[in-house]
Amino acid sequence: MLTHFADGIHAFDSGYGRPLLDAIHLIEDGGRVAIVDTASNDSVPRVLAALAELGRTVEDVDYLLLTHIHLDHAGGAGALMAQLPAARLVVHRRGARHMADPAKLWAGTVAVYGEAQATQLYGRLVPVPADRIVEADDGLELRLGDRVIEVLDTPGHARHHVCYFDRVARAFFTGDTFGLSYRELDVDGRPSIWPTTTPVQFDPQAMHASIERMVARRPVAMYLTHFSRVTDVDRLAADLHRLIDEHVRIAEAAEGDGKTLTENIVAGLRALLYEEAARQGWPLELSELEALMAMDIELNAQGLAVWLSSRQPATV
Repeated sequence: MLTHFADGIHAFDSGYGRPLLDAIHLIEDGGRVAIVDTASNDSVPRVLAALAELGRTVEDVDYLLLTHIHLDHAGGAGALMAQLPAARLVVHRRGARHMADPAKLWAGTVAVYGEAQATQLYGRLVPVPADRIVEADDGLELRLGDRVIEVLDTPGHARHHVCYFDRVARAFFTGDTFGLSYRELDVDGRPSIWPTTTPVQFDPQAMHASIERMVARRPVAMYLTHFSRVTDVDRLAADLHRLIDEHVRIAEAAEGDGKTLTENIVAGLRALLYEEAARQGWPLELSELEALMAMDIELNAQGLAVWLSSRQPATV
């Protein structure tokens, strides 16, 4: 079940969506454990099984670290915290109130998916007692065993996004700020990267700045929620900057409004995907590639459309 990396870092598939879509990471030091991101309520048994595989118990978990509160990262946080008697939930201050009272978060999810599908995807969101929540301000240092994990405020994907720098491993846990890297696209072990501009707070300038801030630490690896460990950080960062700019270019060139605008952005992103497949030599047939990336293309297009509308002057 677990994939073991160096420096006490372990990963496993959360079970959310499809295989190799959504990873949960464990950091272990001196018998103490931190968990990074949670996926949905359905992931909770997998977390407990992973702890048992490590020979750890729920009492050994000091922190549940959320990169942000999108539900593929945080949907299971409340249910998991109910199983972790000693743990504190660490989350950006903008997200803290939604973990303590997830009513608005749930309402927004239902508005997108409908009640039935939202419940099927995530289960009911469980509130976390406010006195168990730590607001993850920039520069906060968390001690886990003998190591320090530092919080960096990293907007761009969302204003409530943080990344966690493990000083022992010299690695970041990046949530969505450093994009996604699906193992199906690896070429002879060489990973690729794709930005995630999903609704509703995409900010390209902030994303560029957040990536540069992380790269300046000279990390040896990035641990992405989608999907786990990548190295060759400088190459991937350069590709990510280029692809963010291409996403912006496609959005700004798209015509129409509403559904038509989103459809035109989707078409542009699909063409970019084909270009990137040729550039990187991805091993999938185009039909397989389209199936793998369809949801990401659609969500990226929606996020770009929202970003475009946010730049329009307000009307009276």
